[in-house]
Amino acid sequence: MASSLSLSAAPKLTTSFSSSSITLHTLLFSKNLPPSLSNPVLSLPLNLTSASRTHRRSISLYRHHQRRGFVTASAESENGADTARKYDFDLFTIGAGSGGVRASRFAANFGASVAVCELPFATISSETTGGVGGTCVLRGCVPKKLLVYASKYSHEFEESHGFGWSYESEPKHDWSTLMANKNAELQRLTGIYKNVLKNSGVTLIEGRGKIVDPHTVDVDGKIYSARNILISVGGRPFIPEIPGSEYAIDSDAALDLPSKPEKIAIVGGGYIALEFAGIFNGLNSEVHVFIRQKKVLRGFDEEVRDFVAEQMSVRGIEFHTEESPQAITKSADGTLSLKTNKGTSEGFSHVMFATGRRPNTKNLGLEAVGVKMNKNGAIEVDEYSRTSVPSIWAVGDVTDRLNLTPVALMEGGALAKTLFQNVPTKPDYGAVPSAVFSQPPIGQVGLSEEHAVEQYGDIDIFTANFRPLKATLSGLPDRVFMKLVVCAKTNKVLGLHMCGEDSPEIVQGFAVAVKAGLTKADFDATVGIHPTASEEFVTMRTPTRKIRKSPPSEGKMDSEAKAAAGV
Repeated sequence: MASSLSLSAAPKLTTSFSSSSITLHTLLFSKNLPPSLSNPVLSLPLNLTSASRTHRRSISLYRHHQRRGFVTASAESENGADTARKYDFDLFTIGAGSGGVRASRFAANFGASVAVCELPFATISSETTGGVGGTCVLRGCVPKKLLVYASKYSHEFEESHGFGWSYESEPKHDWSTLMANKNAELQRLTGIYKNVLKNSGVTLIEGRGKIVDPHTVDVDGKIYSARNILISVGGRPFIPEIPGSEYAIDSDAALDLPSKPEKIAIVGGGYIALEFAGIFNGLNSEVHVFIRQKKVLRGFDEEVRDFVAEQMSVRGIEFHTEESPQAITKSADGTLSLKTNKGTSEGFSHVMFATGRRPNTKNLGLEAVGVKMNKNGAIEVDEYSRTSVPSIWAVGDVTDRLNLTPVALMEGGALAKTLFQNVPTKPDYGAVPSAVFSQPPIGQVGLSEEHAVEQYGDIDIFTANFRPLKATLSGLPDRVFMKLVVCAKTNKVLGLHMCGEDSPEIVQGFAVAVKAGLTKADFDATVGIHPTASEEFVTMRTPTRKIRKSPPSEGKMDSEAKAAAGV
């Protein structure tokens, strides 16, 4: 998928500054740099010449005597830090999610003194609860995938009959067992994350952090000073305010329900809505999905959108298109009704909203210290994750760039290198693979057909839509869809898409090829593994269609491309 950031190479030092007078921190924070180095969007050189070597040596000598106070006085930044002041920490991170833990751990390994603050653990987040590990580990990717595994067994039981299996009675599922085992695993994982921080020498502080000034954080009344502050508090589910919205649940609650839904309405057409629709359908709930648009997964490749909706419908999920929620009502028997612009649907045990997430930036003190945010509350940062306040940085979903866990990890690692290794590092958002763990699942990397046409004009499309080998005996109507988007002029593979069993696992491997810029000829020259679905990617020889249009000027990633990336 396309990137929303310009990834041009950082400029080289061509000024008249002597090598001894310019340092990384001068470059990061000086207000008196020449125009080529003082762009509002931070532009750091990748080769710091002898300045960085001198600086690294001074830091090494300083570390030998004292670990704290990472930056020496001679290299002190102009980010508001007092050169004579000894700070409690070189880096103070608010939020111990994926990006915050990665940045903190790497920074500590690079010799910095680091602290992280995080709220107490709970399976459902709130103003007072959170937990080390963050959204992905505690109320996102991991528990969701565990529930996906649980829900797939019903389909596999059905498949097994064609292979000779029979059951004296229908298999039964116990929801309470699943929840108990899932929660035990989350406790284990948050413990692992705590140990990772401890073993890296990071100080973990439990409580809610609030920024007092550019170098001070208040954690439940206790004050800490820091040379740099990192915000990595992630986001939280958003439920629109309509009459009866208090009866609705969000994705946090859906992962920790006391009982399985008998009949559920899921409002939303994005990846979270589709994943939970597959989960509850697989666990034999009656599932209805209400979407405002004509299709699910806005921003994804159009053919993938059509295919996944068709396959999910075949499995018994009912889609209500072009319906916007207007109100929820609760009847005397406790069941819920959902009113939309097209009428009212009744008899739901649960109504779930999967209508997006918003950055968790309230009550952090950001406005008071001058950190700029957009209208949705996302923190605005430059290419190096620096906010409008020079000593304050932000990574992960709180910046609303590309909201994927591996991307937050990349951003956190890049920030640690920039601050504490004298290696200015921009996160690389090109060809980031992503998946939707719907049933069937989706895997993709690179551009959709629509965005490829916009950017390149002349495109060759290769597709395959087939019945997988397993379905020949199971007798089920399962199918697989695969697609390659190829630049007609260069033969480069611009996009790769798959919907079908094991798509995420397969696409992760092919993402290396797309990232490396391999051509369709390289794919064709690769020997396939037989019999597999994945071999189709290296055996598609004839284009399904050829598109020839004059390419427009390349633009930045628009909102639909971000949606395709899982934002």
